[in-house]
Amino acid sequence: MTNYKKSTFLFLKRFLLIVLIYQLSRILFYFINLELFDRFTFQNFTGGLLFDLAAISYINITFLIAHLIPGNFKYNSTYQMILKITFYIVNLIFIATNFIDIIYYRFTGRRSTFAMITAKGMKQEIPGLLSSFFKEFWYIVIIFLILSLLLWKLIPALNEKMILKKITKKDYLKKSVFICTSLIIIIILGRGGLQKKPIKIVDGIKYGNLNNAGLVLNTPFTILKTLTKKDDIEKVNYFTSEELKSIYNPVVSIQPDQSFTKKNVVILILESFGNENIKRGQTPFLDSLITKSYYFKSGFANGKISIDAVPSILSSIPSLMNNSFITSGYSLNKTNSISEILKKQGYQTSFFHGAFNGSQNFDQYTKIAGFDEYYGKDQYQGEDAFDGKWGVFDQEFLQYFALKLSTFKQPFLTSLFTISSHNPYIIPEKHKGKFPKGTTIIQESIAYTDFALREFFNTAQKQNWYNNTLFVITADHTSSGGDRDIDKTNIGKFRIHILFFDPSNPEFVGVNEKNFQQIDIMPSIVDYLNITTKIVSFGKSYKTKENFVVYYLQGTYHCIIDDDYLAFANNQTVGLYNWKTDILLKKNLMNIDKIKVQKYEKFIKAYIQTFNERVINNELSL
Repeated sequence: MTNYKKSTFLFLKRFLLIVLIYQLSRILFYFINLELFDRFTFQNFTGGLLFDLAAISYINITFLIAHLIPGNFKYNSTYQMILKITFYIVNLIFIATNFIDIIYYRFTGRRSTFAMITAKGMKQEIPGLLSSFFKEFWYIVIIFLILSLLLWKLIPALNEKMILKKITKKDYLKKSVFICTSLIIIIILGRGGLQKKPIKIVDGIKYGNLNNAGLVLNTPFTILKTLTKKDDIEKVNYFTSEELKSIYNPVVSIQPDQSFTKKNVVILILESFGNENIKRGQTPFLDSLITKSYYFKSGFANGKISIDAVPSILSSIPSLMNNSFITSGYSLNKTNSISEILKKQGYQTSFFHGAFNGSQNFDQYTKIAGFDEYYGKDQYQGEDAFDGKWGVFDQEFLQYFALKLSTFKQPFLTSLFTISSHNPYIIPEKHKGKFPKGTTIIQESIAYTDFALREFFNTAQKQNWYNNTLFVITADHTSSGGDRDIDKTNIGKFRIHILFFDPSNPEFVGVNEKNFQQIDIMPSIVDYLNITTKIVSFGKSYKTKENFVVYYLQGTYHCIIDDDYLAFANNQTVGLYNWKTDILLKKNLMNIDKIKVQKYEKFIKAYIQTFNERVINNELSL
């Protein structure tokens, strides 16, 4: 065998070794998160292999050239050692992202993108969170270290001494043709075949059911696909401008028949307080408050991570991109935020978050959204209550919040985001053993935050601003997974509590059965306060007859209208279910009730087209 053939086979063996490791990481991903997926099928395997070959091809295209470039220099032992080390390091880094997502997927419900994996806005928390990750998920770390050692051992090398021959012009020509052919092949693999467009993240749905799309994909692929993009949305043309407005128009005109109510507004965003953690014994205070509030029983989050929640709640902007709006190229777009609307009515506005200043870019976003002040860990005043990882424990920070509000001129709008029920779920030493453990790892910390919330209201009701205040309480998203099957469906993954509590209005109490989402909060507050205005809002007021919810997860749009749930991906419906009677989403009605499919498709297409156009054109405000 010639030296060149040996070098060619060397690359091929190394390439196939990486393919094998990607398969092993997918098997590990599946079995460690078994409760999150349906049965693994052969179609999942073939689809997964396609996406693996695509990612591995893009990552290793440079190494293909380094292995096959004509010339005897590449047989030098130093060259070969450098080639082996760089091949090992580069591929190991991408393999590591697959291992990170074995756990991170539980929290986000999607494969990580470049913006997520680089943890923008999380620089100060990373050291503490990494140590917690290593401690809690030590077995993943050990498996990865073992795999890393095995990879190094198994990477084949050119160990035999090469007999070098002079390369003729004819040899150079042959080898140049061969390397060009090899490059064409690896590019075809990288784009996923010879089809018109390269495969995309959303194409994962083609190789299995909706619930297994994350299993088909791999994290290196989703990172590479979002690496250089300013965004991942594009204009679509389902309808003409006239048709579009007649189907869906996000311009909301609020014309109350009563005079403006100048109440303070306090929006409390509770970390991971999904429905899987409510009314389970961990939240006695919140459960009791629900009975005194206007409670939206069918509440939904518009995203799966915290940075999705803030634009949804404060600016009525849903998370319909693979990157969060806050970290996208559109984060500087002008919006109709609740702060901007209420400031026109003379409100002082502020945002509180007990984590490190700059955490998750909340300080930057709330500034863009028009909030006057941001209060983070740096501004906190009180007894030492740092949790060692994230920031100030909820009890102390909520007490600081309650007293700080008493220094504000009324009326004020303020929002607070809790942190203690975030992984690693630290309970203050003085409270350890006081709260029920529950059935999942998060529920003890949920119980602690519920206690902190009770203490906040005990303090707040003694303040002069309390009775003139509308409290809005919601979760940012669901937690990493409940212990019930209903919490693991594409409905359950987004079910949260949302309630409005006005201590001065005993008539504003009851249960609203309509579908209500985070992006409905802003227009509903404006409507409750009887503010006459016209705004861009992708949600709707609680007073309207509209009954839709829209959210998105890695290529699939989820649309709920009345009792029906439609999943839409790759420009087509992939599922239609009655989510009220078929709570585990087992009976797909898309081929049975085609009239509803057509009706709901028309709405979701109009919604997508409107959202994409307005985001791209910077038309999120009037």
